[in-house]
Amino acid sequence: MQLGNLFAAGGIVMYPLLGFSILAGALILERIVFWGRIVRQQERFVRSVLVLYHKSPNAAYLHLQKHDHLPLARIFLAALELEHPNPEEFRLALESAAQAEIPLLKRFNTVFETIISLSPLLGLLGTVLGLIQSFASLQLGQLGGGNTMGVSSGISEALVSTAAGLVVAIFTLLFANSFRGLYLRQIALIQEYGGQLELLYRQHAERGVTHPYATP
Repeated sequence: MQLGNLFAAGGIVMYPLLGFSILAGALILERIVFWGRIVRQQERFVRSVLVLYHKSPNAAYLHLQKHDHLPLARIFLAALELEHPNPEEFRLALESAAQAEIPLLKRFNTVFETIISLSPLLGLLGTVLGLIQSFASLQLGQLGGGNTMGVSSGISEALVSTAAGLVVAIFTLLFANSFRGLYLRQIALIQEYGGQLELLYRQHAERGVTHPYATP
């Protein structure tokens, strides 16, 4: 069966399912670009920043400014831009900045969850509508000719819409779970590297080293 005929066979619920599939595809593409950039660059970059900070806080600060498109760089900058904070204030700045980054890291999660939840329900609705059409085509004692065609059409609508709803939900769920895994990994890295930066700051503060905030 051709795609156009398959779409027509699914009935009216195929239109919202098509909209869901297009929306999910566009958002998935955006998240792939977003996470691809972070996964490629961020972890290696932050490790180099921590090494640089140990040697020269000012140099590390300037290096972070050049990469403020990365979440961890923005978190570090939020703390380093404070003027002469004590260690507790430094830690609170890191935590507040990390909380501010969470909505960006979890972006579109609610939309994905909605599509995953509603797509099978729309498929089920198509199933019910198809069965209603099938039963409406039946007349007691008459099972031939046009009646048979109506029953076949209704059953086709029921099966196609159910399959389409499941396909959209499964496709979206696969990527949504992958993005959730990347999000959890990112949260773990923020905690790990944020703790390392805090420890380095405490060491510098104990030695009386000038705060890294500086204007070149």
